[in-house]
Amino acid sequence: MSFNLLLFPYFILFLILSDFAYSQTLPKQEVDALRAVATALKKSNWKFNVNPCDLTSSDGGWRNPNAGKGFEDAVTCNCSSTVCHVTSIVLKAQDLQGSLPKELAGLPFLQEIDLSRNYLNGSIPPEWGTLPLVNISLLGNRISGPIPKEIGNITTLTSLVLEFNQISGKLPPELGNLQKIERILLSSNYLTGDIPSTFSKLTTLTDFRISDNQFIGVIPDFIENWIELGKLVIQASGLVGTIPSTIGPLGKLTDLRISDLNGPGSPFPPLQNMTSLKTLILRNSNLTGELPAYLGSITTLKLLDLSFNKLSGPIPETYSALSNVDNIYFTSNMLTGEVPSWMVDKGDKISNVSCLSNYICPKTFYGLHINCGGNELTINGTKYDADTSDRPIFYNSRNGWVSSNTGNFLDDDRSPKEVTLWTNRSELKIAEPRLYTHARLSAISLTYYALCLGEGNYTVNLHFSEIMFSDNETYGSLGRRFFDIYVQGKLEVKDFDIVNEAKGVGRAVVKSFQVMITNGKLEIRLFWAGKGTQAIPSRGVYGSLISAVSVDPNFIPPKEAGAGTGVGSSIGIVVGAVVASTVFLVLLIGGILWWRGCLRPKSQMEKDFKNLDFQISSFSLKQIKVATDNFDPANKIGEGGFGPVHKGKLTDGTVIAVKQLSSKSKQGNREFLNEIGMISALQHPHLVKLYGCCVEGGQLLLVYEYLENNSLARALFGPQETQIRLDWPTRQNICVGIARGLAYLHEESRLKIVHRDIKATNVLLDKELNPKISDFGLAKLDEDENTHMSTRVAGTYGYMAPEYAMRGHLTDKADVYSFGVVALEIVHGRSNTSAQSKAETFYLLDWVHVLREQNKLMEVVDPRLGTDYNREEAKTMIHIGILCTSQVPSDRPSMSTVVSMLEGHSTVDVEKLLEASFNRGNEKDEESVRAMKKHYAMIGGEVMTNVTDQTTTTDGPFTSSSTSTANAGDLYPVKLDSAYWNSRV
Repeated sequence: MSFNLLLFPYFILFLILSDFAYSQTLPKQEVDALRAVATALKKSNWKFNVNPCDLTSSDGGWRNPNAGKGFEDAVTCNCSSTVCHVTSIVLKAQDLQGSLPKELAGLPFLQEIDLSRNYLNGSIPPEWGTLPLVNISLLGNRISGPIPKEIGNITTLTSLVLEFNQISGKLPPELGNLQKIERILLSSNYLTGDIPSTFSKLTTLTDFRISDNQFIGVIPDFIENWIELGKLVIQASGLVGTIPSTIGPLGKLTDLRISDLNGPGSPFPPLQNMTSLKTLILRNSNLTGELPAYLGSITTLKLLDLSFNKLSGPIPETYSALSNVDNIYFTSNMLTGEVPSWMVDKGDKISNVSCLSNYICPKTFYGLHINCGGNELTINGTKYDADTSDRPIFYNSRNGWVSSNTGNFLDDDRSPKEVTLWTNRSELKIAEPRLYTHARLSAISLTYYALCLGEGNYTVNLHFSEIMFSDNETYGSLGRRFFDIYVQGKLEVKDFDIVNEAKGVGRAVVKSFQVMITNGKLEIRLFWAGKGTQAIPSRGVYGSLISAVSVDPNFIPPKEAGAGTGVGSSIGIVVGAVVASTVFLVLLIGGILWWRGCLRPKSQMEKDFKNLDFQISSFSLKQIKVATDNFDPANKIGEGGFGPVHKGKLTDGTVIAVKQLSSKSKQGNREFLNEIGMISALQHPHLVKLYGCCVEGGQLLLVYEYLENNSLARALFGPQETQIRLDWPTRQNICVGIARGLAYLHEESRLKIVHRDIKATNVLLDKELNPKISDFGLAKLDEDENTHMSTRVAGTYGYMAPEYAMRGHLTDKADVYSFGVVALEIVHGRSNTSAQSKAETFYLLDWVHVLREQNKLMEVVDPRLGTDYNREEAKTMIHIGILCTSQVPSDRPSMSTVVSMLEGHSTVDVEKLLEASFNRGNEKDEESVRAMKKHYAMIGGEVMTNVTDQTTTTDGPFTSSSTSTANAGDLYPVKLDSAYWNSRV
């Protein structure tokens, strides 16, 4: 009895605490409201047997973990004493398919409603006007109907985000009563009428966006009252007239975007007080007069876009002070005078007026076919040119066309290539999907120019398919794209809508136009005039999008046009051009310099350029000297076969590597021009990027991208201080990347190219350790008619295929052999030729063969990896290395097959192929291998040789600052003693 009495106080305390915990829940009114809200939204995962406000329970309330980018699923409560109230409902990116619930009004303490990026329909309930809301965000839904005037009753509201919906009607004047409002975002709707005068009272506004609507009237003068405004976006809003001078006092603006204003000419607005501007866009607004000099004092500017206006006069020198600017666009104005040198130094970051001069074309083309955003493609006998450059201006001199891509996607942190080239990721409902698998995207203006068409009537077919939006009931299907189509400067289609024209996503539509060519030139322009959603399904998905361009004559071209007609045939590629082609290329080079900087070319081009297919930037010697501090020895990063290599930095911050052709170099103009011709025609993620070249004052210079981690050779088996610890996933990625780059060279590019010198020192690594193949100085066109070249053998012993090293027989299988050696080096971490002992030279290939005979192949794996590697991937890579180094070329796989095997997409009968690899070599091949090894042991390095004359050469755009070794192209000792190797285990 006494024991029970002792427990009684604890029992009473337990009941009190239990009752308190249980009673700290939502009132029944709010629970009922949430049930109705769930029904309206079709929200099925709210668990009403769980207290949504109890985040400490094992169920965690109603909060769900992040299921993807932008996803949020949370109900937040405010609990005090024994009562809780719902204060926030955030359900973002869940593809909810219901309607906006008026029952939210049953949550009297609700402060936030965020239903962004769903598939909700219906109109905004007037009942919400009774709530103490601070934030309403309905971005990216199917909301229709007008904005209810009752929203103006929410005096607590600070943010109203209704962008990317289908809201219509006029803006209710009652919104002018929102005393605390800071953000009003209404872009991409169907709103009409003018801006109510009551909006003059919104003095707390910091962000106002009304782009892509159907407003009438002008930008109101009362915007001068919005003195707290930091961002103002009025693009394709429907408003007309001028930019009011009352915009001047808005000194806190950091982002001002006004474009596509219809109406008469407008003077440049007074922006002197906006000293904090980072983004200034006044595009296509009929601005007249000269560029104001004071813009040069707004040094915070990152983006300046004044394109497509009627501005005149020179470019003020004060603009040279805009050191922080990333992009400047002056395209399509009436500016005069020379382009300042500081703008020329900006290179691709500057887009000024187009100054394409008249060409005198020695060669006439009778057609044009471009696979926009994709590689070269042949369909029904018609060859479509590749169009994969991420540069603002691309010149295809071979087939006589140019593309110009103006603008960058704002609020998007992806690379230019990611946002301007797009690949379809879903099923296409198209008879010939290959032509629509890729597309080119443009933020503002995309123009294709044909330069030298023959006179006559042509049919222009523009191929479109919407491959960026989804075709389902998700917010990803709610994107809207509009752009204008101009042909020969004439507006042919206004507000072109691919989905509407094609009757759906993933379907093709072709727009045809008839043109008469009289002066040889054709201009096709796609222009984004500010309309369409800019953040659905994600940011940066807007602007013009095109899959292909085809231009065909409505007549039979003259027979003498031959393969140059471009009608269902391939354009001939000839390195040693005839005189007529030489003249055309020289003229085109002049046009490039003229167009890019409106500067006349030098009085005389270097005669060595007459065979050059020029598709890269031309740098002045002055630019190069500034970038490298006048070739300061401190910036020297190596000595290649061409001469010294210097690190430099352009005025826009781009880090470069400059390869300088020295007069003492054993490699001459032939190799220099060959390298330019090869690289300028090739663009691939796993090929080193050539920014441009300089031919001036006797100087021959190549300007490359700078690769932070130097070469694979240094990383794997260079001196201890230069090595990088490469784990297995990195090695696998490097091997796959090299294979992809070679597959592109051999099989995918317009030019079928055999590199001839694939080795670890010619594989460079960027800051993310992604591989890029470099040094095309020894590359040679793979001409089908002449695959056996015995007069000039080039490469590096230890990597050279036997048939090429000893007999000069060159095919792409020579590169496959070299790749096999590199693949084995990646697995093993040692060079193919290194010292096993002081008395013996170690050959990796021989050792691998021995280990295979002993069934000990896994001993090939670099012991530094320990057991931390993928055994199956390593085994596959070893097998591939053996297959690729077969003595018989026909036994070696193609590089596309290698890629497939490395990525696990295909399997190989390894044993069968290995037997073929080891048993089919004939006696002559074995003798060749022995002779090659003996010769290599004598010279210990890299060679370029004629059959009867052997000399040593080196080359590489990125080398060590130490150049004391005889072989400066290889950045490590060729022969290393066993103590060195043992120290690395």
